[in-house]
Amino acid sequence: MAEAGYVLDRVSFAYGEKQALDELTLRIAPGRFYGLVGPNGCGKSTLLDLLMANRKPDSGSIKFNDRSLFDYGRRALARQLALVPQDFTIHFAFTVLEVVLMGRHPYLPRFGAVTSEDLAIAQKAMAAIGIGDFANRYVTELSGGEKQRVVVARALAQETPVLMLDEATSNLDVGHTMEIFNVARKRVRERGETVIAVVHNLNLAAAYCDEMIFMKEGKLAASGPTKETLTPAVIQEVFGVESRVSHDEFSNALQVSFRHGSE
Repeated sequence: MAEAGYVLDRVSFAYGEKQALDELTLRIAPGRFYGLVGPNGCGKSTLLDLLMANRKPDSGSIKFNDRSLFDYGRRALARQLALVPQDFTIHFAFTVLEVVLMGRHPYLPRFGAVTSEDLAIAQKAMAAIGIGDFANRYVTELSGGEKQRVVVARALAQETPVLMLDEATSNLDVGHTMEIFNVARKRVRERGETVIAVVHNLNLAAAYCDEMIFMKEGKLAASGPTKETLTPAVIQEVFGVESRVSHDEFSNALQVSFRHGSE
């Protein structure tokens, strides 16, 4: 499997007059689970859009595997990068299996048909997150949470070295959330893949992420190993709340507790 690594150098991006990213310099190394955290509107989703080459920066550069990200063709990138977006809507009555098999399209020759290997990969992806029994159901008949799991399976079936999750578990209960994050972490540990996940729950990030990327107002507030960056001082700076960070023996991970304001 090819190595996947990003180098961002002074990247800026604006929506008209609104500055979304401001002089962002960042290194994302391969084989790690990254948690991308920060307040609403701080630029997290915009950053993922740029990392996926869905948008180009107004200034600065983004390199992927020592080459400009924007020198790659779309099919080549689709074999390297997979994204689970925040919003996903399908108005046509595709079956779940048909949607998951869409993740195999970057590997199919023009006018080529799905192979038995593609089918096996799709079925394995569905089984990994517990939707193997959904194969023949229509996505238009699924709940929001079920659809979200289908989109995750599609991204897993894409078999890319980099997986990006943009609030991929926002509609899911704790059990299904952990199921997806367990699969993602397993790919990092066993296959050396890179996962970059937008996460709002700091305790979820603490439990799964090797490194944290804290953003505030389009700028990089802190980045590095979770044990070094997930601190009361950083949380105060980024979110403006008091907290305590300690090691929890039961989860064997850092745990964040917040001080509630008095009435």
